Amino acid sequence: MKVKEIMSANTKACTPTNSLADAARLMWDNDCGILPVVSEAGKVVGLITDRDICMAGCLQSRNLSNIPIEEVISGTVFACKPEDDIHIALDTMRENKVRRIPVMAADGKLEGILSMNDVVLKAEEVSGKKPPELSYGDVVNTYKSICQHRVPMQQAQATTGV
Repeated sequence: MKVKEIMSANTKACTPTNSLADAARLMWDNDCGILPVVSEAGKVVGLITDRDICMAGCLQSRNLSNIPIEEVISGTVFACKPEDDIHIALDTMRENKVRRIPVMAADGKLEGILSMNDVVLKAEEVSGKKPPELSYGDVVNTYKSICQHRVPMQQAQATTGV
């Protein structure tokens, strides 16, 4: 099964200069919790989540209308391609502990978003001799990896002696 078969296409996006208030409004209007951040050329340069907006508003004690997205995003983007096998995308999600990834063309332009919601809705129960292309086990194993807590920095330093 290819990513393009289950991804959400026609994804809304914002630019680095949009405000966090702009992003929050787009999320509210489109019932989503993440937006790709795209350059003027349409290439994905980051992602902004509802949690990013909430934390920035709280920690910066500024009005969301006065905080540009570029001040909040890290610029690190874990993504997949429309032609990727779904299991490659799930590996990316597991390894990086993310629930949603942009689907990008070879030139870096946005094609859509793949979310765990999309994956869950396409998963099938194993029955009969032929296993489904996307099983409930695939979903559960991915969620387990995503939800597993990272080792806190203090604990990692104590165990490595750094």
